[in-house]
Amino acid sequence: MQKVIVYRKVDQRVLDYLRTTCEVVYFEKLDESTYPQFISHLNDAVALLGSALKIDEEILKNSPKLKVVSNISVGYDNLDLDLLTKRNIIATNTPGILNETVADAVFGVLLSTARRIPELDAYVKQGNWDAMIDEDLFGLDVHGKVIGIIGMGGVGKAIATRAKFGFGMEILYHNRSRDEEIESTYDAQYCSLQDLLKRSDFVCNMVPLSEETKNMYGAAEFKLMKKNAIFINGSRGAVVDEDSLIESLRNKEIAGAGLDVYKQEPVDINHPLLKFPNVVTTPHIGSATVETRFKMGMLAADSVLSVLRGESPTNALNKIT
Repeated sequence: MQKVIVYRKVDQRVLDYLRTTCEVVYFEKLDESTYPQFISHLNDAVALLGSALKIDEEILKNSPKLKVVSNISVGYDNLDLDLLTKRNIIATNTPGILNETVADAVFGVLLSTARRIPELDAYVKQGNWDAMIDEDLFGLDVHGKVIGIIGMGGVGKAIATRAKFGFGMEILYHNRSRDEEIESTYDAQYCSLQDLLKRSDFVCNMVPLSEETKNMYGAAEFKLMKKNAIFINGSRGAVVDEDSLIESLRNKEIAGAGLDVYKQEPVDINHPLLKFPNVVTTPHIGSATVETRFKMGMLAADSVLSVLRGESPTNALNKIT
């Protein structure tokens, strides 16, 4: 049987599915204690299934039989696609099936930040609620406001659906190109990033990480935003210059931020962003529901088995000729 290495915790049903046709070596997580064993199995592995691990020259030089790397995520900035293609190794991800779940989480962070829900939850539980709250604890309305979405992929569109049809928000968007269907569906307006930042009450970042998008939000971008605007990041932490965001919050240039992703994950407990009461922080929970993670795992497993059958999966990220 061909060997598949799974290097991330997955549903038992995913492992059982793979084991019907493959030998599976399973690591719930990779750390200092398990990494040497992981490396030792690469020599005869034909497939890798997991996420976050940097698949680069060091891994590939130990993987002479590798045919496919299946990422259990939409993002694939951990994969060197040029190198994989050069070595005739197919790379796949898990697009589509997590759009609605991630949009739920992102919009939940947006609402929590605007209405100060985590802060006020702590206020009640700490016994501070002894009278009607004063204006200094009031939040901001969400309904009827302007939301600017940067990155109108599947998740961006799902966020726009919630914003437009659930909260009656005006939709601005910035993408690599205009999309007439988006504009028609959501009565959305395409605009430059600078214009979007100036006009939006909520700036929602959903762009993938690339060399072009790294640190795309810096001091100049935060200075363009309204003083009562909220910045939401639900894609990748490295698209934000966190030092600039911290300064913007300290100087009260924006009203707050809702963050599900960070440059370094897990985020350090002493990170300055964790000290702001007007910053909602969640631990990269975008796709973190039992149902969606199972679907992602099964799609990743299907991708592996498809390649091993000699087929080309529809979610391949590169083309092998």
